[in-house]
Amino acid sequence: MNIKEAKEEIQRAITSYLEKDEFGEYVISRVRQRPVLLIGAPGIGKTAIMEQISEELGIGLVSYSMTHHTRQSAIGLPKIETRTFGDKEYMVSEYTMSEIVASVYECIEETGLQEGILFLDEINCVSETLAPAMLQFLQYKTFGKHEVPEGWIIATAGNPPEHNKSVREFDIVTLDRVKKIVVEPDYEVWKEYAYKKQVHAAVTTYLEIKKNDFYRIETTIDGMEFVTARGWDDLSTMIKLYEKQGYTVDERLIAQYLQHAKVAKDFAIYYDLYNKYKSDYQISSILDGTYSDEIAERAKNAKFDERLTVVGLLLEAVSQRVKEDIETEDYISELHKLLLEFREVSKVAAETVDSIIGKYIVLRTSRYRDEKRTTILSRERELILRRVILSLENYRAVLRQEGITDVKEGFERVKAIFAETVADMKAHLSETQNMLENLFLFIEDVYGSEQEMLVAVTEMTVNYYSAKFISRYGCDKYFEHNKELLVYERQQELLSEIMLLNENEEINLDVLS
Repeated sequence: MNIKEAKEEIQRAITSYLEKDEFGEYVISRVRQRPVLLIGAPGIGKTAIMEQISEELGIGLVSYSMTHHTRQSAIGLPKIETRTFGDKEYMVSEYTMSEIVASVYECIEETGLQEGILFLDEINCVSETLAPAMLQFLQYKTFGKHEVPEGWIIATAGNPPEHNKSVREFDIVTLDRVKKIVVEPDYEVWKEYAYKKQVHAAVTTYLEIKKNDFYRIETTIDGMEFVTARGWDDLSTMIKLYEKQGYTVDERLIAQYLQHAKVAKDFAIYYDLYNKYKSDYQISSILDGTYSDEIAERAKNAKFDERLTVVGLLLEAVSQRVKEDIETEDYISELHKLLLEFREVSKVAAETVDSIIGKYIVLRTSRYRDEKRTTILSRERELILRRVILSLENYRAVLRQEGITDVKEGFERVKAIFAETVADMKAHLSETQNMLENLFLFIEDVYGSEQEMLVAVTEMTVNYYSAKFISRYGCDKYFEHNKELLVYERQQELLSEIMLLNENEEINLDVLS
């Protein structure tokens, strides 16, 4: 199965394991909870999905790589204790608590989360001396006498033997005690992640043209050559930083992440072409509807690879815009809820407005730190919380500068500033909607309803931010071509899912009055 399907399977298993009966006991006892064994090639996203599951279920996560563990560090060190049996004393050996088990208890103390995932990576690379203890651990959830706390689910991962010389094959006895899931690379699934992560468009457009280069592991006379999903992701991050700093992105850099000579060379050539097309086609003029006949003619006569790159450049620009709009609206929605609280406080408070906003800043900062400490905060959630705190600090600075101390007067001034923020957001939204329409008009004008239109509609459907944007604000041209290209039903499913997950009330300034 692909990594998305694997994540769903693991999430369902963990949810089932954490199910309790009417007496508060786990329906499946700890000893009967089969640990997950996730087998997949390197860099496929095994660790990432554990982090996502932990975040989405609101449970803890402790992660360990087993490659560096010895029997002593995993099980604990021996110590001598005195025991009395009958009327005689004996010296017996016991073990200190395992570093791994201790880490779970530390996580519980730090986060307050009583349930979680203990994730052991590279499980099939443990040393020969540790292997027998791992069988006991997988069945009984103990290292020596020390148990993993109830409510903590064991998840493990490993690489197939062909990708790791250190791999030890599990016997039937071990395999019969785990829930084995085998994962294969799947570009189409990774692409959904790539859009949400905002992977560099040069990467995604290149892989649209050369999907076989997404994941390759080959043995050559010079040794192993490989390209992984992790490699593309990390390369994307570095390209963005190089571009920001004005550094040259060349084959030397690319080969450090894509460790396959031909793929690295091909992508280096494509990256140069990508930047040339970005300049030649004046993407901003297409999206504001002012492109020249010369640009349209060139796009119409271009080869298919160049056409796909142009569509990719347009989608990249729009995707960045809709991402900004979605994040801004979510932040404003959160701030709006806070101002509703502020309105009620302003009616009865005897304090100064500076004091009240100061308390809100302290409270929100504390909440942000708590969420960051107790959960794996998504980038989106972290951005919202930080922007709300920054807005409160700006409100207080304005009120201090203008010498406003009265609570009611202060609230009205804050409300006016907030109204300006909402107006700016709506203006930005309107521009983005025009850009979306112009994107489709350009593709209609140049390519009609051919392959390029199919690519544009399909990519917008699977792109997390554009699908979310269209579900909220619509786009007539998108729906028109979606129906024509027979992807309408799938689009409806996606948008329905997004609407359920992201219900957002429209900002109504009247309720602040």
